[in-house]
Amino acid sequence: MTDIVYWQAATSFPLLTVMTLVPLLTMALVLANKQAQSISISMTGAVVNVVLSMYLLSVFDSDAPGIHLAESLDFLGMGYRVGVDGTNILFVPLTTILGLLALVYTSITRHRSDRSFIACLLAYQSILIGAFVALNALQFWFWCLLELLPVVLLTVSAGTGERRSQVVKVVLQYWLSGLAMSLAGFLLLSLGLMQSGLAFSFDWLTLKHHNLAIPNETLIFILLFFGFAIRMPLFPFHAWLPLLAEHGTAASVAIFITGLKLGIYALIRFILPLVPGAAEQWAGFVVWLGLIGIFYGALLALMQINMRRLLAFAVISHTGMLAIGVFSFNDFALEGSILLSVAYGLATAGMLFSTGLIYERTRTLFLPRLGGLFEGNATIGLLFLISSLSTMVMPGTPGFDAAHLLIEGAIEEHGWWVAIAISLGNVLAAGFLLWAFQRVFIAHSKRSIQPYSTFHHPVIQERIIALVICGLLMATGFYTTPWLKYIDQEASEIRQHYPMHHHPVKDGSAHE
Repeated sequence: MTDIVYWQAATSFPLLTVMTLVPLLTMALVLANKQAQSISISMTGAVVNVVLSMYLLSVFDSDAPGIHLAESLDFLGMGYRVGVDGTNILFVPLTTILGLLALVYTSITRHRSDRSFIACLLAYQSILIGAFVALNALQFWFWCLLELLPVVLLTVSAGTGERRSQVVKVVLQYWLSGLAMSLAGFLLLSLGLMQSGLAFSFDWLTLKHHNLAIPNETLIFILLFFGFAIRMPLFPFHAWLPLLAEHGTAASVAIFITGLKLGIYALIRFILPLVPGAAEQWAGFVVWLGLIGIFYGALLALMQINMRRLLAFAVISHTGMLAIGVFSFNDFALEGSILLSVAYGLATAGMLFSTGLIYERTRTLFLPRLGGLFEGNATIGLLFLISSLSTMVMPGTPGFDAAHLLIEGAIEEHGWWVAIAISLGNVLAAGFLLWAFQRVFIAHSKRSIQPYSTFHHPVIQERIIALVICGLLMATGFYTTPWLKYIDQEASEIRQHYPMHHHPVKDGSAHE
């Protein structure tokens, strides 16, 4: 049975619950305060959560597998279960850091005094943390359902473009269908326990320990996989993402990029350990979807003239690569997928912040109307360039080691042809991202750009955003071993439950 370390053994207060509640309490203060202090109050709460997330990393024992800082509470027949392990430990600080940077970005935009907008960002951060640390399937599902509220409100009230209501309808159609399928899958898991003579439960540990007794494994896999595939989004369930990215604000879309990682995380948390046999049987199908998605997303990105749509198709392309890594069933690929998800989340947010700052200056994100922005806007240009290089998995960025682990695992499971296809996808990513950088920042401007103004565009906040994102990307890129240590114990533990791929643990670990 998986070891469980409860929060009392590591800290003096229920850390994970506190981190979930801090943004909600801050949101209440923002809504209650009618003076022009909303952004200061919100950033104070966000800083507190970043500090708590660093404390979380410090008390987490990366040498011990299992659930750490677990919290458990039963009420009204329902179970509240939270905890962290190698699967989700890095997603929590990613959420808090990007949540803080989204507020820093908001402080220099037209929404800096919009209490409703700021409250939605805070609520979104709380929802993401709650979902990432949930160890109850129904609890995780409810957090994902609640995520619809800030997404819809932010798009309708603060988005750009005239088709926002139509975009919301499309998003609701996709997300609600995905939520319905995942709920059906979770219900079948719990009913399967009852059919095997066990108590009805949504507890993740209970479902994991008795997964061999659960019938209808293939049907459960199909329901959960297609529900999560919409959320990732994996080709061909992706059509809502370019629309939402095009009509959202940079602040809301940047933190939403972290939310996209919930799909990849859900595959690792709720499919691999709970229905491992079906996951292995359907791996070939998932790999083909991933390969198609890599090239489809990359080719569509090359055809875009809107920066946000270009980045949305880049996310779709990279999602295919991550899905292949998850379904390669070995330590290397799983570690690479988790680390690469975190790296992509940070890097994509960096590119979205830079495109948002471009929009604040020029009021356009159409590539044919841009050009020559590097002179006088070097901070934004460097933020976009370094984030792009990390997305291309260049040396010196965390994506480099993560991608190599993923490709090594893919070679071991699927052969060289899959690894070659992934590498070609990265070449295409380098093509459309560097081409976009050249057209926006280097090429001769095709229109008159509004002069740079430190009054309208405060440089301090811009430099803070660039320094934090670029600093984290380069620091983790040059020294990835500590971050891989957080992951490798859990990757090895998950692999031991694969019926067809279980084999003795190799000497050493993937990061050595």
